[in-house]
Amino acid sequence: MTRTPGRRHVALALPAALLAAGCAAPSRGTGRPGDPIVLTLLSHYASGALKEALRGPVDEWNATHDRVKVATKAVEFTDLLTTVMVRQAAGQGADLLHPYCLWNGQLVRAGVLRPAPAPHAAEIRRGYGAAAVGSASVDGTVYGYPTELQTYALYYNKRLLREAGVGGPPRTWRELEDAAYRTARRDRYGNTLVQGFGLSAFDDSTTVGQTLALLSTAGGRFVSPDGRRTELDSAAGRAVLDLEHRLVARGASDPGVNVYSAFASGQVAMVISAGWWTADLKSLMGRAYRDVGVVPVPLPEAGGERATLATGFMLGVNTAARHPREAWEFLRWLNTEKVRGTTRMSALQVSVGSLTGRADDMRTLLGAGTDPNLRPFLDALGYAVPEPNVPGAQQAKSLLRKNIEALWTGRQSVDEALRTTRRQVDQEVARSW
Repeated sequence: MTRTPGRRHVALALPAALLAAGCAAPSRGTGRPGDPIVLTLLSHYASGALKEALRGPVDEWNATHDRVKVATKAVEFTDLLTTVMVRQAAGQGADLLHPYCLWNGQLVRAGVLRPAPAPHAAEIRRGYGAAAVGSASVDGTVYGYPTELQTYALYYNKRLLREAGVGGPPRTWRELEDAAYRTARRDRYGNTLVQGFGLSAFDDSTTVGQTLALLSTAGGRFVSPDGRRTELDSAAGRAVLDLEHRLVARGASDPGVNVYSAFASGQVAMVISAGWWTADLKSLMGRAYRDVGVVPVPLPEAGGERATLATGFMLGVNTAARHPREAWEFLRWLNTEKVRGTTRMSALQVSVGSLTGRADDMRTLLGAGTDPNLRPFLDALGYAVPEPNVPGAQQAKSLLRKNIEALWTGRQSVDEALRTTRRQVDQEVARSW
């Protein structure tokens, strides 16, 4: 899902043409009569429903505020971190930034993000769940308003489970394995017809995301609380990688299959993924979407404590912003002011099939008649664990993905994957950024 642009000195070496590609900011006013302040907002809402959804509240703000205007600029998600770092180095940073929270530690260390003023930090801590606040914080300091928040759960195909004689969705890892082996099917040439459990090397969301969601249920963590080392090489981490290795070795999982298209085509029985996928599945599957169910991520043992992964984005203010007070006021208006019972940002996210970390808004917006498959993701807001966002987090995630894929494809054993991940990630997160 993400691409790491590298550290600050790498960003400085990028072509100057990138500075101008879709990034030219409008003239910033002084705030005098007839010359309003113009705040620029840089996000990845570059096209489609997300672009249109953001346009609504921005147009509303601009129509009702004479002194301060907001102009949006957008790039594709894969270019967002690079664009932020390059523009900052060139003195062209946007006033308002919408980063993936995984990058927050790097952005804070690079001096890009401004801490939220005390009243805003208090509002954020009061109005959002722990996972959302944790995602938007670095070392206990809040740096922005959480926007999109994704929790992970288990998607399953009711028809495939029923046809395999599986009575219902799994609640434990043992039940997950049993259902995966029973639903998996191959043709006489060994080609995968149905993946029992979807392990896909397609992107971070399906490689690292589901692994960390399972790790959370086992009580483990990827990076230590102080951010200086990995804790994957633990009993919990070993249990997760053992589980994934067995699923591949016994033919229930085929990492070479694109799980996104295969699940929608009825060729995957179960997969762990984030809540944003529901909207895509509805569009892709049509009437067949009625076969899709969602339940919490299965636990290692029955009766355990629920846990899963949460990832997210936030809106913050650049340290280089010339009008920070006005920038924070716009963010407060967008993310906390209620309109018809919910905030504008929560309504925006639900309109595109996503969630925010404001559970009260989500309960209001996901009322009667809403897709019941979104409910497990809403419930998970109360127990999800935020993705670690230490300064080297993006590179650490990329390294973890490579080692997971090496395990799945037989190039590493579980022991080798754990050792290599520990060595590589410890080196990355411990470096001076």
